[in-house]
Amino acid sequence: QDIVKTDKVIPAVFEFVDIAGLVRGASKGEGLGNQFLANIREVDAIVQVVRCFEDDNIQHVENSVDPSRDIDTIVLELCLSDVASIEKRLPRLQKAAKIESEAKQELALMERVLKIAESGEMISQYAESFNKEEKVLLQGSGLLTVKPLIYAGNVAEEELANPLANPHFKRLSERAKEENRPVVAISAQIEAELSALEDEAEKQSYLESLGVKASGVDTLITETFKLLGLCTYFTAGVVEVRAWPFEDGFTAPQCAGVIHTDFEKGFIRAEVIAYDDYITHQGEKGAKEAGKLRLEGKDYKAKDGDVMHFRFNV
Repeated sequence: QDIVKTDKVIPAVFEFVDIAGLVRGASKGEGLGNQFLANIREVDAIVQVVRCFEDDNIQHVENSVDPSRDIDTIVLELCLSDVASIEKRLPRLQKAAKIESEAKQELALMERVLKIAESGEMISQYAESFNKEEKVLLQGSGLLTVKPLIYAGNVAEEELANPLANPHFKRLSERAKEENRPVVAISAQIEAELSALEDEAEKQSYLESLGVKASGVDTLITETFKLLGLCTYFTAGVVEVRAWPFEDGFTAPQCAGVIHTDFEKGFIRAEVIAYDDYITHQGEKGAKEAGKLRLEGKDYKAKDGDVMHFRFNV
């Protein structure tokens, strides 16, 4: 923004959906039941907010604080829902498998993941054991335990600077490590207070007074972005500076398609400047003079932070 001198800045955006808590028996209709599970079915990843703070004034549905028990409750309900879903689709697949090779492949996969769900484990924990075709089938399956998962340990205000001193968060971190899942500490109390402050400098000053550099939600956003395999490229001009999220591994035409499908269809080439070069040489003109502007074709895989300009024809 400072380099191109524009007032219009559009950040990369992805959406968090706040879904009400899950209780034991949800897969059988307890609490919000199927409504809750239907909401989860629409998302790309699950952030499980786990209570790690003690407070006699805030009741826990189980009357005690135990992160592992709470996680087990949710995982079990998700697994039970997936078992029911898989068992419902098996007869159709068994019939179709007699004449269709694709259905035969899907049937074998569903029979395999049914055993995982029946054992009470998340299918996503076995992600590396599936081949490329199986991963594509699972992504489109609508199964809940296929989705990547991140834990957010909700700690007390005074614990955010050193969450591992909290025994509940420490146990949560150990479990996350065993499962190879990311975990972040947040304080809902601090986030509520931050949301009431409009001035950014005021927010930063408040965080520094607590001994932390960033809010828990900011850290959660960054970690979830990484969990989804997302990167960011920029377009920069006097009209606007804009950040565009894209999936790691996207080619230049696919990145162009994030802006508009016509950009991908009619892609000719991309003018690319690495982020550090753009900053060092103070924009496109300086980067070009320093020989840092590259012309890339259809096979170029975009890098996180690239500043890109697309040439296309439709």
